[in-house]
Amino acid sequence: MSNGSSEFKPKPIQGQLDQRLLEVLVCPVSKASLTYNELTKELYSANARLAYPVRDGIPVMIIEEARPLTE
Repeated sequence: MSNGSSEFKPKPIQGQLDQRLLEVLVCPVSKASLTYNELTKELYSANARLAYPVRDGIPVMIIEEARPLTE
C-alpha cells in the first residue's frame, strides 16, 4: 500500500502560474493559447482581446469573468 510519498505533487510557486498548466489552457472563446501576466495576475487572449483573472493561483476561465482588453 502506498502512503503517497512517492507521488509527484506539484507545489505552486507564489506569484507564478505552473508552466505546464499554461501550456494546456486555451481561451474558451478563440481556442487560442494564452499569455500570463504576472503583474496583473491575468491570462491574456490576444485573439479574443480578453483577460482572464487568476485567483489564488487558479485560472478563472469563465467568459463572464473576463475583462475586455482595451489596448
